[in-house]
Amino acid sequence: MYIDSVPNRTSPPALLLRESRREGKRTIKRTVANITHWPPEVVEAIRRILKGETLCSPEDLFVVDASVAHGHVEAVLGTIRRLGLDTLIASKPCRERDLIVALVAERLLHPASKLATLRLWSTTSLAEELGVQDATVGEIYQALDWLLARQERIETKLAKKHLAEEALVLYDVSSSSYEGHTCPLARFGHNRDGKKDLPCIVYGVLADAEGRPVAVEVYPGNTGDPTTVPDQVKVLRERFGLSHVVLVGDRGMLTQTQIDALRTYPGLGWISALRSEDIRALMDQGALQLSLFDEQRLAEIVSPDFPGERLMACYNPLLAQDRTRTREELLAVTEKALEKIAQEVARRTRTPFTDDAIGVKVGKVINRHKVGKHFQWTIAKGRFTYERKTAAIQRESELDGIYVIRTGEPAKRLSAEDTVRSYKSLAQVERAFRCLKGIDVRIRPIFHHTEDHVRAHIFLCMLAYYVDWHMRRALAPLLFHDEALPEDRTTRDPVAPAAASAAVARKKHRRQTADGLPIHSFDTLLMALGMRCRNHCHSKADPNAKDFTLTTEPSPLQRRAFELLGINT
Repeated sequence: MYIDSVPNRTSPPALLLRESRREGKRTIKRTVANITHWPPEVVEAIRRILKGETLCSPEDLFVVDASVAHGHVEAVLGTIRRLGLDTLIASKPCRERDLIVALVAERLLHPASKLATLRLWSTTSLAEELGVQDATVGEIYQALDWLLARQERIETKLAKKHLAEEALVLYDVSSSSYEGHTCPLARFGHNRDGKKDLPCIVYGVLADAEGRPVAVEVYPGNTGDPTTVPDQVKVLRERFGLSHVVLVGDRGMLTQTQIDALRTYPGLGWISALRSEDIRALMDQGALQLSLFDEQRLAEIVSPDFPGERLMACYNPLLAQDRTRTREELLAVTEKALEKIAQEVARRTRTPFTDDAIGVKVGKVINRHKVGKHFQWTIAKGRFTYERKTAAIQRESELDGIYVIRTGEPAKRLSAEDTVRSYKSLAQVERAFRCLKGIDVRIRPIFHHTEDHVRAHIFLCMLAYYVDWHMRRALAPLLFHDEALPEDRTTRDPVAPAAASAAVARKKHRRQTADGLPIHSFDTLLMALGMRCRNHCHSKADPNAKDFTLTTEPSPLQRRAFELLGINT
């Protein structure tokens, strides 16, 4: 008995179950059944049985003991190895390197405390991939100490890889809340988390022109932003050995005092911006006139107050409208609160408020939205009156939409347009802080007790963001990211508001790629990759056989992600 395939001219071949026998020189065939419409797997099973094979169900062959998420681990570790970050951490394999790589990877997969990390990395294939299943909390903290001792060497290697002579270096500072009382770095200062009741820790990040992190330095929480600049100059000049770089910092960072100090270093350039009071002084002197922006948005000017500097005056009408609207909204909110106080004071006729009591009430609201300078108020003999400073408001509104970029770099080395673009590149460092503080890396809250462990934790988070930066860049076709943005930043109008490319607009509208794959955020894409599992199995048919693993075949989305990351599966 056998299965015969009989071809048809206009339809699929017929599948017939037949038996045959010999009668002399003739072969007699008899059709037992027409199985053309039977399921293919049933047809194949019958074919194999007729060939004498022994069939059994998968449950009779092996048992799956455990399944762990593997695809996202494969993506993160594959990126770390493709970037050579593991060899940057230590050139030779060792236990400490494996632990640090595991900590960096887990920071992207499931950011948590070090104890939680130890528990979580065994729920995926990460611990098995790096052979750290038996790691203890004590080993993790020893590995952090080991990492901190190698920080300068690692950062120097990153600088050699991404920074060169005459490179543009971005620098910015942020801070995060500290949960505890033992770390000497934790001080009350400008807490950018907005939690005034908690001490904070300050850290500054050096990045290349594209926002790729290269180095990080940690400071006490009460450290002012400008005072961190000399340390970064020392890093660039002495540790990285760069004789000519251009340091880009915001106007709160590169103050006049710091710029004067930078001028003492030959070959060290800088780009910053003027404060509003300096812009007002330029307008009062006549060096900056609104007529400059009648036909253009960018004009290069000079002023004797800034000798040896180039000043790029920019005007953005959309920014002007936004600032005008915001100011009016804040004035209205503050005025409403002041009116409420005025009515409350007027009602108290029998036992009027004292002047001190009224002053306390006014003090609580007048600068809540930082527009108190635009109000004039009077408190006298239990009475309270207020009014807007119309002339001051009008005078400030003249600066709406105007900002001035300053630099000491000559025009032959850096054009006016490129100077403005370079300053706006600081937005990429700000994005790094959002990533570090957000759900991606989650640098905060900081729980470590010792200064060394806090420093190691922040450096570890920087390394995790370094991997995150490269993964996002590679996976951009599958993310809600503008793939043309890196190139557009170097060519678009430096003053006009940034606009998304037509390609990303289409992608966001369709929510899928040209190949029909769904568009993801970075987090949901990692989750989708995690659906590729590693299954630990043992043979049921042969108890003496060795255990083995089976990995889920990648889906089209997973396969495309691995291709973009340059990972072979």
